[in-house]
Amino acid sequence: MTIRVVVADDHELMRSGFALILDTQPDITVVAEAGDGAQALAAVRAHAPDIALLDIHMPVMDGIEAARTICAETGTKVVILTVFDQDEYVYEALHAGASGFLLKDVRRDDLVHAVRVVTAGESLLAPAVTRKLIDDLVRRSARPPIAIPGMDTLTGRERETLALLGQGLSNPEIAAALVVSEHTVKTHVSNVLSKLGLRDRIQAVICAYESGLIHPGRWRR
Repeated sequence: MTIRVVVADDHELMRSGFALILDTQPDITVVAEAGDGAQALAAVRAHAPDIALLDIHMPVMDGIEAARTICAETGTKVVILTVFDQDEYVYEALHAGASGFLLKDVRRDDLVHAVRVVTAGESLLAPAVTRKLIDDLVRRSARPPIAIPGMDTLTGRERETLALLGQGLSNPEIAAALVVSEHTVKTHVSNVLSKLGLRDRIQAVICAYESGLIHPGRWRR
């Protein structure tokens, strides 16, 4: 299987560099480049790629708005790139549906790995971005809980699974905590994502905090 990618960045040298790195991989093809979010959205609609690699700060339409529309309208997964490890838009980008968030100083091998991991259905955040996201979630969790559509349809075990996802646990760790098989955990995770309309585990973490299921101090690291 060839992974098809759209690369969007308003800096031509940066955009071309990322595209060159990815296009030299035997299993990755860059199908289009874009200089702003509107061009990126048009390219995604035209080429239906597996991944859209978006700079967060672009003219005409920024990466967050482009990600929001791409994730709502298509099956393309979004990886956000930024030079800012303390970017105030980390939460908004992930809430918009992005499946990955990397800094622009990412190593060549890590960039390629991120594209492959996200294509496979996993989520990926740079360590510095993970810390920023956790800080944002903890701050937001001090606000009144948000009513999450579908939450009342979860079974008891599915709610426990969501809480453990919110704490950052892997499937093996969740299996150990619930004393069930990893296969059962995969089923619970799939049900949680489906019932709540979540794209991936990152959105499950956000949901766990926003709903009040997870509170400050509950994060296991």
